[in-house]
Amino acid sequence: MSDLTSIMALKALDGLAARADVTAQNLANASTPGYRALRVSFEQELIAASARGESAIQAVTPRIEADPSWQETGSSRLDLQMATASMTSARYAALVEILSRQMQHMRIVVGS
Repeated sequence: MSDLTSIMALKALDGLAARADVTAQNLANASTPGYRALRVSFEQELIAASARGESAIQAVTPRIEADPSWQETGSSRLDLQMATASMTSARYAALVEILSRQMQHMRIVVGS
């Protein structure tokens, strides 16, 4: 895995952590009158930044915005929030596993 790929993975972890926080907030406030659900987006910006190099990737920050599904239904759909939480958790775990394996490979190379 290249340094650029590692930097992208770390930035993706930042975005996924922000998404997990916002999703938890949405779930906690699902029955709060007047609450507007939020969502986090960063993937498209991260993909675009990857073509511009390390400094562009480092500049990517997760964007928190109103969740359009709230506007369509007038409430925060718990099923969509739970699906988002599950997907976010799985992606986070996968990236952590990839980075962990990369570290193991580096230890093997350095130890040789």
